[in-house]
Amino acid sequence: MRKLLLAAMTASSLMAADAAAGDTENTAFDKIVSDYEAYLRREDPIAAGFEGDQDALARLPLVKPADDARRLAALNAFKSRVDAIPAASLDDKRGFDRDFLAYLLAIKVEREAYDEGRIPFQNDSGFHTTMDYVARTTQLRSMADAEAYMARLSALPQYLEDNIANARRGIETGWVQPKIVADRVLEMARAQLAIAPKDDVLLLPFASAPASLDKAGVEALRAQAELLVTEQIRPRQQAFVTFLETEYLPKVRASIAVKDMPGGADWYKFQVRLHTTTDLTPDEIHEIGLQEVARIRGRMDEVMKETGFTGTFAEFLTFLRTDARFYTTTREDLLEKASEISKRIDDKLPAYFGTLPRLPYGVRPVPRDQEEGYTTGRYFPGSPDLGVAGGYMVNTSKLDQRGLYELPALTLHEAVPGHHLQIALQQELKNLAYFRRNSDFTAFVEGWGLYGEYLGEEMGIYRDAYERFGRLSYEMWRACRLVADTGMHWKGWDIEQARACFTDNSALSAHNIQTELERYISWPGQALAYKIGEMKLKELRARATTALGPRFDLRKFHDAVLLEGPMPLAMLESRIDAWIAAQKP
Repeated sequence: MRKLLLAAMTASSLMAADAAAGDTENTAFDKIVSDYEAYLRREDPIAAGFEGDQDALARLPLVKPADDARRLAALNAFKSRVDAIPAASLDDKRGFDRDFLAYLLAIKVEREAYDEGRIPFQNDSGFHTTMDYVARTTQLRSMADAEAYMARLSALPQYLEDNIANARRGIETGWVQPKIVADRVLEMARAQLAIAPKDDVLLLPFASAPASLDKAGVEALRAQAELLVTEQIRPRQQAFVTFLETEYLPKVRASIAVKDMPGGADWYKFQVRLHTTTDLTPDEIHEIGLQEVARIRGRMDEVMKETGFTGTFAEFLTFLRTDARFYTTTREDLLEKASEISKRIDDKLPAYFGTLPRLPYGVRPVPRDQEEGYTTGRYFPGSPDLGVAGGYMVNTSKLDQRGLYELPALTLHEAVPGHHLQIALQQELKNLAYFRRNSDFTAFVEGWGLYGEYLGEEMGIYRDAYERFGRLSYEMWRACRLVADTGMHWKGWDIEQARACFTDNSALSAHNIQTELERYISWPGQALAYKIGEMKLKELRARATTALGPRFDLRKFHDAVLLEGPMPLAMLESRIDAWIAAQKP
């Protein structure tokens, strides 16, 4: 009896010791998470500002090489701390967060080694447009906000100088964009200079300040801001134009392939892993693209026949690209049509989603100073904390290139149930750690956007065969990205070889195809994430449908995908597998 009692006491003591050890590990991990949040708020003031961090609202990111070195040291220190805590020693929630953070830190440490700041712009965006975006999404709720914005604006001249220095370091090390990209950036930089300082987008927050603020105080700050634009910001913007003209363009790389830069092959393989969150190789992705192109093309042939068109596929594409019935003649009409589609989709959402975001979104035109080299549409995240709605941005330029048969798919992707629904929900997930709530995995985010286009079929958003063909044309666009991005950056294709996939197999206009090709050239690997992510989401939905049969609930499935925020595809798969198991009796 005494032996049994001792054994029981020993077992009890061991359990207590294990519990104490678990509590210690949980506490240690919580401290890492807290420290990492403070680090992120310091290093990414734009994201922190969107959550209402007053200190962050007054700052811009620091981008000098010394700042990169400081970040790398901090990331390595966090990585060591996380690696020292096994996931098995934590409770389930912390264990998931630990694995998530370990993945995130590993990829960030690896990324820092490539010194990506040497290429600080893409064809349609970069450091020179960062503050324009901030200005368009800033709401001044108080004089403290106004003063913080003024402080952030005062940091812009140094931010511009530091990024130009980074691009100069890119020239010295052979990390430069090709001429086709540099020309587009120069065009945009010149357009910024052409705007009178008093009309500069950087002054917008003062113009929209609420009447409740001190009018004289706001006007004084606006006057200071205009003076800052005139005397300090414009000279730096002019310096950027001069830098592009005299230093950058003479040194652009001859090849459009990043593989041809020093160390470019390794960087491209990293970009593929970064954006897809998989271990797929460029060659494997290229092959997936070819298979998807063939599959989608077969479906497009079927839908073309549904329209009653009797000519060839190429003739049908010409018909879609040129017939006046498919195009508007005014910018306002295009925006109104996008708005009408948006409201039809809104009407269907409760039947497909158990949880919807509280934050609304607006339908807005792409700013005219950016529209020339801009994509067909895009989403600007809002801020529940700052009172800023999300923005479905529609490019209203070149109306003869904006086929209405594509507009439903574009709206489903950029607004709802695509980017706005997913990102606004993510912003509202206050139960998640800051680092998870602000994570951005391209395969998840863009895969969801493309899945949203597919979901539009079930929701009844596509009203005729032309719009269904437009949806398939958009899916073909993403399949051709797998072929074109790997073709240009990995297989040595020229731009015309890449163009052929889009021209021969999609209804995209010539202007849109050119803009997209420039984007892929300037931003290698990102375009691969859409189709890879969408295919995984479809795969997981099919798995859940088969496993659960009549118990499958699409609204609950969507909640399971969305309500833990973006994550790498392998972690999403594990999460959905666990969700499927939990739904079974």
